[in-house]
Amino acid sequence: MNERAAKLLEIARAAGEEEKAAELVEDIAFLEQRLQELRRLPFLRIDPNNPERQKPTPASRQYKELLQQYNNSLKLFCKMCGDLKEDEAESPLRAWLNGRNKRERLESGQ
Repeated sequence: MNERAAKLLEIARAAGEEEKAAELVEDIAFLEQRLQELRRLPFLRIDPNNPERQKPTPASRQYKELLQQYNNSLKLFCKMCGDLKEDEAESPLRAWLNGRNKRERLESGQ
């Protein structure tokens, strides 16, 4: 286990979620390691005859996908450990939707 995984497990232990977070921490540590490896590779392939023509490399596409998974895993970990709370203020759309649902229930007699 690397230093980063140990630190994340310590955070989970402090929140009382160590057992639930153990596998997620392994995934996060793996993704961090893989992202570091991918950063060393070129992300663009430049045409030597026309430098304005550029194409993303497979490393670029893989980095993008793994970064999304990494961000989602971190959000889940933060929610699990209580560091990320839902916005206490209700969004205008959610407030409108809840009001509409309440009206429909009252009108239908439920």
